[in-house]
Amino acid sequence: MMPERINLPVATLRRRLDSGDTTSNALLELALARIEADPEQGGRVFPRVYVDSARAEARAQDALLGALPPLSPLAGIPISIKDLFDVAGEKTRSASPVPNPDGPAEQDAVVVQRLRAAGAVIVGRTNMAAYAFSGVGSNRHHGTPGNPHERSRIPGGSSSGAAVSVAAGMATVAIGSDTAGSVRIPAALCGLVGFKPSRCRIPLEGVRPLSWSLDSVGPIATTVDCCHAADCVMAGERYAELMPA
Repeated sequence: MMPERINLPVATLRRRLDSGDTTSNALLELALARIEADPEQGGRVFPRVYVDSARAEARAQDALLGALPPLSPLAGIPISIKDLFDVAGEKTRSASPVPNPDGPAEQDAVVVQRLRAAGAVIVGRTNMAAYAFSGVGSNRHHGTPGNPHERSRIPGGSSSGAAVSVAAGMATVAIGSDTAGSVRIPAALCGLVGFKPSRCRIPLEGVRPLSWSLDSVGPIATTVDCCHAADCVMAGERYAELMPA
């Protein structure tokens, strides 16, 4: 049965993918349709959408379905990444209005490398409070994503676009960063689960810093098990479903 939305538990989508009830391409197209259906909100959530590369990643995962065991719980699952992770060939802006003086990144951040190796389909980069320095999540330069539950309300920050991407059905899991609440605050305000792991559990190479002593990379999703799955992938650990449905 084709899901009507993609912000479902990762384990649920994994079973549907493995059984042939849906495909990675179908999940991705649902995400892209949600972004395109609301251009104003979609543009505030995603400063960059990787339409072509995401479709290529989805096709690659669909080609593997049934032929090989899934690479990870996130294989074929649409995810978003915060705009402070390096992506090879791109300048990392951290949602700042000031041009980045550094050249394009020479390689993906380690966490992005691990997500790609795990078969995750990266939908795009998500907006954030500039330089990750706000718990409110506002960005007057690039626009503030509206809270999906009430557009007039703040989404929380600094990983504002990350949380909204999941709550609005534009991604299944969002990857953000948390120094003093930047994953947990927007997750709470958008009715989601956010997890800040211990510092350095997930490598920070290629992640623009706010505080080297407090920064962590963490997931936002609809359930604790979804966050657990993403955390295991990013930490390079084996995943076991916490609460089988």
